[in-house]
Amino acid sequence: ESSSRSDRALQDHEDETQENVLNEETQNMEKDEDKQEITGCFQQEQIKELKLYKIASELLQTERAYVTRLHLLDQVFCARLTEEAGKGMFPVEVVKGIFSNVGSIYTFHSQFLLPDLETRMSQWASTPRIGDILAQLAPFLRMYAEYVKNFDSAMDLLKQWTERSAQFNTIIQDIQSQEVCGNLTLQHHMLEPVQRVPRYEMLLKDYLKKLPEDDPDCSQAKKSLNIISMAATHSNMAIRKMENLKKLMEIYEMLGGEEDIVNPSNELIKEGQILKLAARNTSSMERYLFLFNNMLLYCVPKFSLVGQRFTVRTRVGIEGMKVLETSNEDYPHTFQVSGKERTLELQASSEQDKEDWIKVSVSFRGNLHLRHFPYLCSCVFQKEELGKRAPRWIRDNEVTMCMKCKEPFNPLTRRRHHCRACGYVVCYKCSDYKASLRYDGNKLNKVCKDCYFILTGRADAEEPVSGKKRGILEVLAQVSGNSFLCGFLQYSTDRTKPCQRVWCVIPQHDALVLYLYGAPQDVKAQCTIPLLGYQVEDVQQSVDHPPTSFRLCQSKSVHCFTADTEEVKLRWLKVIHKAVIGEMPECQTPVDDDLANGCHEGVPDGT
Repeated sequence: ESSSRSDRALQDHEDETQENVLNEETQNMEKDEDKQEITGCFQQEQIKELKLYKIASELLQTERAYVTRLHLLDQVFCARLTEEAGKGMFPVEVVKGIFSNVGSIYTFHSQFLLPDLETRMSQWASTPRIGDILAQLAPFLRMYAEYVKNFDSAMDLLKQWTERSAQFNTIIQDIQSQEVCGNLTLQHHMLEPVQRVPRYEMLLKDYLKKLPEDDPDCSQAKKSLNIISMAATHSNMAIRKMENLKKLMEIYEMLGGEEDIVNPSNELIKEGQILKLAARNTSSMERYLFLFNNMLLYCVPKFSLVGQRFTVRTRVGIEGMKVLETSNEDYPHTFQVSGKERTLELQASSEQDKEDWIKVSVSFRGNLHLRHFPYLCSCVFQKEELGKRAPRWIRDNEVTMCMKCKEPFNPLTRRRHHCRACGYVVCYKCSDYKASLRYDGNKLNKVCKDCYFILTGRADAEEPVSGKKRGILEVLAQVSGNSFLCGFLQYSTDRTKPCQRVWCVIPQHDALVLYLYGAPQDVKAQCTIPLLGYQVEDVQQSVDHPPTSFRLCQSKSVHCFTADTEEVKLRWLKVIHKAVIGEMPECQTPVDDDLANGCHEGVPDGT
């Protein structure tokens, strides 16, 4: 028992000793954590102070560079021009109008703000603050309002007298060639005062983010920020105008100085390379567009060793201009710009690029119109628009016959011509008329017979347009704007003969008849197939027929068709299966993704 009591006492002593050691270690760890926390807080404070110092140092360095720029404007450019103006080379008022109150701005920064900042930075260890200096001197920044307000007229005066006076231009060029200018123009240096106030605002906002709320300099910094922000608002507006003016100057040089576009009221909306689809065929040509708030410049690139250069081919006014989305199975990403002066069909580099052009054209002016313009859609002009707006030319490969007299074209005796009023493709007999067109400066242009009578106000006594009789194959031309299905198919009636690519239409007004055209814009069908009573055969894959083929059979009459894809074939079969039993088919989506329902619009004999 005595031994047992001794063991228990010894164990209790060891437990107590171990507990004391643990407590001591815990206390030491807590002390170390407190030391680390204190050290961390001290380091964070040092980092904050270092960041504040860097911001203040950046303010001082940029201020020194800015005063150097002001010295160049006031003591070099302005002083030299004032001296020459005193000799009678040009009016002194011109120099005053250009440089406005830049002298007062230079005096303020060189004699007040910069010296105070330099003194404060030399005493930063004892007085780490800049808010009090800016709060005291910020009200003087209101003098920038006069400079910003005069900025546009100063740019105009500078441009005007640079072109008007050789002596004035020589002085400017001489100073700009000096090393102190850094190969920059006077316009560039004059932008510095406009940009300086927003620079103060940015640095001061950054300074306040790093400054603790309880810092004595916080209230002074906020006070100065409010004053500077008001001045910066005016400067930002002037910066945007200046950037736009600089861009106009660049475009002016690209165009060889021939176009009068350097005007503060002009604003560049979008520019970019584009492809122009030829009016007669679908060949593409490289072009360049400049879209402004009041006009569209359609330009042709020209060879140059000194950067991009263009020649303006057409200037299209924004007023009355329409932007139309088009679709072309051979050329993707196309859209049409239709103005009074000219109609252009253009191809963008991508679908996104096309959408950007259309979107920006519609958004910046309310009088631009956007609508879907289906593939090979006929441009049927209203009588009141005829001759006032340039038409879209129907391409040669879109028709196989004259769109007026319906006679087939051939390369020798019946060639294709375009009516300059409506854009239709007609034969030489139907285009043997001339009328003055307003969109072309009232010059005489070749037009078709119908447009001639409308434009001249004369009556056609020999063959009135409204009195023409039409055959069954011409009926579709009036009402085929709405169809159940339309699209290209390969067609043949004899296995020994090659297939012919035809434009097929099942109109809504005549759902039991299939019309076959040589081309989408033909005004007369080659033939018709009454579908009622025919049998439809889905031709399976074989040596003689591809898997996208189907046939229409009735007695000894067989019509073979081949679609481009299996999906297109199924759409045609869905409509024809109902038509052959006398049922009304359902409207199908276009056979091509870029064909809108009813894309084969009618072309009536009148314009």
